[in-house]
Amino acid sequence: MPSDGFHDRATSQAEKAARVREMFDAIAPRYDLFNDVLSAGIHRRWRADAVDLLHPEPGALYLDLCAGTLDLARLVRARAPGARVVGADFSLPMLAEGRSKLAASKIPVWPVCADALRLPFPAGEFRGLIIGFGLRNLADYDAGLREMARVLEPGGRLVVLEFTVPPGRVFRGLYHAYFHHVLPRVGAWISGQAPAARYLPDSVSRFPRASELAELMAAAGFARVRYRYLTRGIAALHVGYKD
Repeated sequence: MPSDGFHDRATSQAEKAARVREMFDAIAPRYDLFNDVLSAGIHRRWRADAVDLLHPEPGALYLDLCAGTLDLARLVRARAPGARVVGADFSLPMLAEGRSKLAASKIPVWPVCADALRLPFPAGEFRGLIIGFGLRNLADYDAGLREMARVLEPGGRLVVLEFTVPPGRVFRGLYHAYFHHVLPRVGAWISGQAPAARYLPDSVSRFPRASELAELMAAAGFARVRYRYLTRGIAALHVGYKD
């Protein structure tokens, strides 16, 4: 039977989602160590910057999407005591690691195992949504952004923290040397999962550049989209508001 295109695309997306979920399930016990070593701890400052941009308020409801081990969710709740925070991720082992940290810190966050492309929340549920290093992992960036817009209330704020490629030529060369040669080796040693260590640089190279991501956000229904680079362009912070 000839392909209709749509079936092939849907199958490819489902396969990517399954591979990514399996990878994160496997590295969950060492995920935090993986991040700390490979970024020299800089990711913690980036996450704090992202929460600053979200401007969480006490009493409001927020979603940390692709929440992983719930670091951003905990930061949002710590920054705005009284805020209500949901942490959603499709990897149950990652959420389980996060819950153990929540128990130690006694910071209330509600973990939910969910697919970012089919969120189990009503439209307009959240005042703000933050996603850190997760958009790149979605099987469909456009559909993911539209789903984020759906669950935000009118005027709600989306903050995206994601790796990108540095714009400066010299630093970009150093970045590529580290990302494609050093990181996969060190990452494989730390995580015990060579495919996971290779996945990071490969997924970043395929991900839209910062200016392109801003255009995707606007096309998904976000207004006043702006972005800035972090650490000379290793990562970028984007913010937009639901129309």
